[in-house]
Amino acid sequence: MKLYGEEGIDLFIVPIGDNFTMGPDDAFRAIKFVNPKLAIPYHYNTWPLIEQNVEAWAKRVETNTDTKTKLLSPGESLTL
Repeated sequence: MKLYGEEGIDLFIVPIGDNFTMGPDDAFRAIKFVNPKLAIPYHYNTWPLIEQNVEAWAKRVETNTDTKTKLLSPGESLTL
């Protein structure tokens, strides 16, 4: 992942659900490796086993890195 970060990443879509994917801590670490301009979390809160506090995760990312976050609701889109 550090190699990708050296290229300059605009958007990083990262799982935060844990159990079957990266969890919030691993996703935060990955963001520090990649250093994207924008991060969008996914694969969380669809059922109890992967429930996460996505707002707390986003605040942690934005407080401790230069990366901005965008939390998308189901069906919402983002134009780059």
